[in-house]
Amino acid sequence: MQSFSRGWSFLKQAWGMAFKDKDLLKPSFYALLVGGIVSVIGIIPIAIAAIFIGDSDIGAVILTIMGAVLMFVQFVVTYVFSGMTVYLIYGYLTKGDGRMDHAWAIVKRDFFDILTLAAASTAVGLIRNAAQRNRRGGMGANIARQAAGLLETLWTEAAALVLPVMIIDDLNLKNGLQRVWKITKENLLLIGISTVGVRFVTGLIGFIFGVIGLIIAFVIGGGLAFASGGEMTLTVIGIVLGGLIFFAFVMLASVFSSYTNTAYHTCLYLWAKEVEKAAAEGRAPAQVQAPAPLAAVLA
Repeated sequence: MQSFSRGWSFLKQAWGMAFKDKDLLKPSFYALLVGGIVSVIGIIPIAIAAIFIGDSDIGAVILTIMGAVLMFVQFVVTYVFSGMTVYLIYGYLTKGDGRMDHAWAIVKRDFFDILTLAAASTAVGLIRNAAQRNRRGGMGANIARQAAGLLETLWTEAAALVLPVMIIDDLNLKNGLQRVWKITKENLLLIGISTVGVRFVTGLIGFIFGVIGLIIAFVIGGGLAFASGGEMTLTVIGIVLGGLIFFAFVMLASVFSSYTNTAYHTCLYLWAKEVEKAAAEGRAPAQVQAPAPLAAVLA
């Protein structure tokens, strides 16, 4: 219950910050739009290849490579716009204003490092997929699937933390991971309690968004289809309208989750930097003022 309460407190503070500076939300919307376009463009050739060569051994290899490329590009899109969000939040908290032009310049500066992070995430994703596909092998296969799932969970959290490190301190992937390891060792309790809380709250609200969207889509779309009396045009319009409504709610849930989690990890890293600085100066960590959204979690 304490974890949920902390997550809820952070959420309110983070979104209060976003409502004061609307630029903070823009990259999350851009990521959704660009990511959707990339997915549609990437899925089409994969679907075509699956139809014509999917049953052959060479076809399976080609499909795996094409899937890996699509996964990599999706990670690049996600990290580019999440990186922009990181710098906008950093600018807002340190200078009172998050500027899109500055955020874009920083992302271009760190683009190669973002590519390496995307490549590492792709490798983890491929390991997970390979383990999930291996349904034979008994206990050994089960252990491999569990290990792959644990690896993905740990890497997801590491990547979420390493991106602010790379963006704010201009570090490469190797040095960024070393930095994250140090932070994790020193602030494990905070990460364990608060991250779970933030994820649980965002997941719950995202689920509620989805349910509401599904209900509204069913009422409007199903209502039009029922009122059509079997007339095909109205039935199709009802189904399409219902699908668009549901998709819109899913998009809102995605933006909500993306911004909230990025804001949490950015604030966490800024707080950890200040704690380290205080320790180097001989001051007690308790004297460090955490970023406003995170201060609600620490209270």
